Amino acid sequence: MSDHSSTARVSLVDRTAASGPARALLDQIHGAFGTTPNMFRAVANSPAALQSMWAAFGALGGGVIGAALGEQIAVAVANRNACDYCLAAHTALGRKAGVSGDALAAAQSGESAEPRTAAVLRFALQLVNERGQIDAADVQALRDQGLSDEHIVEIVAHVALNLFTNYVNVALAVPVDFPGVKLRPAR
Repeated sequence: MSDHSSTARVSLVDRTAASGPARALLDQIHGAFGTTPNMFRAVANSPAALQSMWAAFGALGGGVIGAALGEQIAVAVANRNACDYCLAAHTALGRKAGVSGDALAAAQSGESAEPRTAAVLRFALQLVNERGQIDAADVQALRDQGLSDEHIVEIVAHVALNLFTNYVNVALAVPVDFPGVKLRPAR
C-alpha cells in the first residue's frame, strides 16, 4: 500500500547543489521543463539512473510513435500502476502535445475512440498486466492497425520506460509537483 505523505523516501537532489554528471543532466532537464520536476530530483541520487531515464525520454521522443500517442500510453500505464505522479505529469504533457482532456481520460482506462490508438493502449496494458507474457495474436492486432515492427518495438520501449518512472515515483513516494489527476479504477 502507498502512503500519501509528502515526504519522499530518498532525498530530492537540489539542482544547484548537484555536481558533475548529475548537475549537467539536471540543468538540461530544468531547461526543458522550466523547472526541475521532483521525479528527476529523486532519480539524480544515481547519475547513471538519471542518464538512462533522460536518454530514454530523448530517444523515444524522436521515435515513430509521436508525442500524442506516447503520452496516451504513459497515462494508461500510470493509471494501471496507480502512479499519481506519472498520471499528473503525462496528463499535463499530453495536453501540451494536443491530446484532448476527454481522450486522456479515456486513455486512463486504456480506451480511445480512434481504433489504432485503442489497439496500442490495449497492447500496452496487456504487456503490463501479463508481465510481457503475450502471444502472436496480440502483436498481430497491432499489425492489423497498420503498425510496423518499428512501432511495435517502440511501444514496448515506451511501456518499459513508464514502468521505470512509475516504480520510482510509487516506491519512493515522490511528491507530485504537477496538477493532480484522479486515478480511475483499473479494469
